[in-house]
Amino acid sequence: MSGPGVGFEYPPAEVSWLKRDVLLFANSIGCTADELHFLYELHPNFAVFPTYPVVLPFKLNSQEVIDFYASQKATAIPGVPTFDPARVVDGQRLIKFLKPLPTTSAGRKFEVRTKVLGVYDKGRPGTVVELQTDLVDAATGEVYTRAIGSTFYVAQGNWGGPKGPATVNFPPPRDRAPDVVFEDQTTRETSLLYRLNGDYNPLHATPEPGRRMGFGGDIVHGLYSFNSTAHLLLKHLAASDPTRIREYQARFASPVRPGDKLVTSVWRTGEFKEDGFEEIRFETKVEGGKVCLSNGRALIKTDASAKSKL
Repeated sequence: MSGPGVGFEYPPAEVSWLKRDVLLFANSIGCTADELHFLYELHPNFAVFPTYPVVLPFKLNSQEVIDFYASQKATAIPGVPTFDPARVVDGQRLIKFLKPLPTTSAGRKFEVRTKVLGVYDKGRPGTVVELQTDLVDAATGEVYTRAIGSTFYVAQGNWGGPKGPATVNFPPPRDRAPDVVFEDQTTRETSLLYRLNGDYNPLHATPEPGRRMGFGGDIVHGLYSFNSTAHLLLKHLAASDPTRIREYQARFASPVRPGDKLVTSVWRTGEFKEDGFEEIRFETKVEGGKVCLSNGRALIKTDASAKSKL
């Protein structure tokens, strides 16, 4: 596909992480003491939770708090307007797990390599920027994860760009009850902990940006909900085994406020891909409210004994 900005490659950005970063991430998305392989660095099977790479484009090499707005302005996409990073939210995210990450990047050089797949003008609502981001071992060229995601620049449309293609949908079955249902109770502190992974958008820490964007105050990171739901899927369907998830995706449908309870309904499709990975559909709602994660799909090597915990 061609169009404004398509094919533009950002300069490769070096990223790094320590075991401490891996432990923080696992704690921040809700891993529990019965999953010590994510929470204790001396566990014989100590592992990185698979979705950890989604934070690396924010964190990069830093072990310190960063200026989120300044970091987002670092590189302009040629041929499209300059968008305001103070009015941006996540749109949709797909991540493919190609190789397990080492528990620290120490002694090696990793890069995120990002290119533009499309920039779409949605009129008055805003603009969608779709990116592909690979996490790569710079020495060998091996790709560890590939993420395809979109960001939505609120009320920054009507610049004459293409509307973009229709998205592929993965709706859950409506003719039967879910196979698994689980809950995640957020707190006022959920985002304040999660942001320490490197995603320091003020929208998730203080009410003023969210009020300006029409959310009424601060909201939980969309990627917190994305990651915490991935954690609970893996825990309920695959015994928390990080090798048993191959793909994971969701669309960010509506905001979550700190203190909301998230309820995820999961359907096993019985459709198996290569190596025994089953296609899973899921949907996450705010209890008593709207869907916040739609279009949920994962490829998981499921546990035959998985059942509802509620």
